[in-house]
Amino acid sequence: MNIEKRVVELVEEKIAEIERPDLFLVSAKLHSNGKLIILVDGDNGIGIAECVQISRYVGFRLEEEDVIKTPYNLEVSSPGIDTPLTLTRQYTKNIGRDLAIKMADGSKREGNLTAITEDAVMIEEKIKEKGKKAELVESVIPIEQITETKVLISFK
Repeated sequence: MNIEKRVVELVEEKIAEIERPDLFLVSAKLHSNGKLIILVDGDNGIGIAECVQISRYVGFRLEEEDVIKTPYNLEVSSPGIDTPLTLTRQYTKNIGRDLAIKMADGSKREGNLTAITEDAVMIEEKIKEKGKKAELVESVIPIEQITETKVLISFK
């Protein structure tokens, strides 16, 4: 049995049971150090109560089914602010926020996320040409050219 696949099924069962259709699984990974890390998010955020419910349900079912034969630690949380965006749904949730984007060619882009489609991200970025005043430009970035996207935090 694929452990991570079973964990995904269990998380999705619990999300359906607690009737929060805005919640979604970001990732489930069993690390070699025995840590099973489940990241869950919500279009309207996720609270500790939901994380606890998911953790208890998944932990109980994994024990009951004896899915993992070695000792492990189960950790259920929302992705931290420094966790890269991976799902379209995460981008959608962050429309209006500033992003730092690493491109496949090694370059970096920064701008305010204005829209997301299945295959592209739209940002408004400041472009400064030598000798000219910086101007805001709407840029369309194909998702396949992005290697990592993180939300920029402003403390202004």
